[in-house]
Amino acid sequence: MLDDLEKISDIDRSNMLDTLNQFPDQIKEAIEIAKTAKMDHFIKIDDVLITGMGGSGISGDIVTRLFRDKIDIPIVVNKEYDLPKWARKDTLAIFFSYSGNTEETLSAFKIASQKKCKIVSISSGGKLQELSEKRGVAHIKIPSGFQPRAAVAYSLFTLIVILRRTGLLKNTIESDIEETIAITQDVIDNNKKSVVEESNLSKQMARKILNTIPQIYGWGFYYPIATRWRQQLNENSKVIAREDVVSESNHNDIVGWSLNPEASKNFSCILFRDKDNESLNMSTRLNFMKNLFEDSVANIIEIHPKGKSKLAKMMYTMCLGDFLSCYLAILRNIDPTPVDIITELKQRLAEI
Repeated sequence: MLDDLEKISDIDRSNMLDTLNQFPDQIKEAIEIAKTAKMDHFIKIDDVLITGMGGSGISGDIVTRLFRDKIDIPIVVNKEYDLPKWARKDTLAIFFSYSGNTEETLSAFKIASQKKCKIVSISSGGKLQELSEKRGVAHIKIPSGFQPRAAVAYSLFTLIVILRRTGLLKNTIESDIEETIAITQDVIDNNKKSVVEESNLSKQMARKILNTIPQIYGWGFYYPIATRWRQQLNENSKVIAREDVVSESNHNDIVGWSLNPEASKNFSCILFRDKDNESLNMSTRLNFMKNLFEDSVANIIEIHPKGKSKLAKMMYTMCLGDFLSCYLAILRNIDPTPVDIITELKQRLAEI
């Protein structure tokens, strides 16, 4: 089925797989949009608060891990209707909502305005743009027409440029971005739908985890990518999936695997590995987990990223998971794009 292009097109009616091929071009476009957008000059910033949900919010998660050792002030991701009490006039509050209509983000935006935070918003339009223009705060408009989860390049790289333009990110990032564009193009060239399963890693992994529950383990800067894999498996593949973080999971999660064989055999465990960035302690933990899983789970998959920079490695791994999630949907005869249950929930909330 995964090598039958006609069958794939019949199932993937909204062309999610083709949209994935646009990722490198989206990076380039996002950078140009963010560079030329009108934005206030902020003299004093004590901390950064990034608000966004789902496909919009994951960019904040990625940035907090990616620049953990590069930015001197706290960066906190907010996924609530309100803001923490400490948010104030010297807080840079960045709001993402692809549609511009995410109710949690709009609610938090209004509170940030009341607190007189330094605000930047990003959306493809909607109420967030309207509110930003009405209140005279900076708004960066990104292209419309995508599912939010398929527009991550726009939100992530816009955010990176914002951190550079405000002076918070002092390190040069241009070479890392260039490498990331090349690396993600490599992922596409080797995993697009025209590449046969025999040579297509994401197709192979999708088949391997079919009819199991994926459990993804991230660590360090790979933890938000594990979250992204889980989200894409939830939304594109329409399956239950879970993620956890090492080493915290080693203080609780591994006990469940050790003495629960009947349940364990229903899972595929996915481990992110990186010989360049794994400490001896982390390698020991991941190897221990691999050995534990060999005696208990249906499948073990180790993901080895390509690239030199952390950004390139993160985006390589993320894009690989995006393709895998779509191919798993194809194997399940499900269109990756619609998320009807989320639409139903939003309609219910609109009635309140």
